[in-house]
Amino acid sequence: MIDFEQVQKLREYANISYEEAKKALEETNGDLLQAVLNLEKQNKIKAPAGGGYYNSREEEQDANGHRREQTRERKRNKANGSTFGDKVAAFLQWCGRIIHKGNINSFEVLKDEKRIMIFPVTVLVLLLLFAFWIVVPLLIAGLFCGYRYRFLGPDLDKPEVNEAMENVAKATVRAVDSVVNAVENITRDGKTHKGESDGAHSDH
Repeated sequence: MIDFEQVQKLREYANISYEEAKKALEETNGDLLQAVLNLEKQNKIKAPAGGGYYNSREEEQDANGHRREQTRERKRNKANGSTFGDKVAAFLQWCGRIIHKGNINSFEVLKDEKRIMIFPVTVLVLLLLFAFWIVVPLLIAGLFCGYRYRFLGPDLDKPEVNEAMENVAKATVRAVDSVVNAVENITRDGKTHKGESDGAHSDH
């Protein structure tokens, strides 16, 4: 049984005539949602913008079923063009690309132009993340001991990157040389003063 209220709701929503609304509801036995979908298929009304679907729920108003109210909800599958699953997939793909780049690029440790060790940049990043206070002092100590570092690989083996690493190594060597020279000068001056003091005591 098609009641006037159902027809009126469909008319207001679809902006169609009373006869068209009544016919659409009769074809679906009073199912308002199905009537809307059928009208969409017939291009008599537009589908929901942005992609989505309808969800309907029927509720009985009383035990005798005198009145049936049909409510309709429109839910969207996508928010801002993507779902949560899409965002998670995109993040995992980004992580995969970063790990791949880390694996195809390497960090090399040199001593007197001889390779001491080489390992993927991914390993270096993990060491820095989980053992920062151990790895960084070791790297700095290595510079003072004459070790040099450089990157290899398609993404990091660039002149500007390795030149910067080389400049740091050279600056460290210069600093070490300055400290050694200062210590030698202090030692030499101490010996000279001691010799002068010993000479002065022997004259007396």
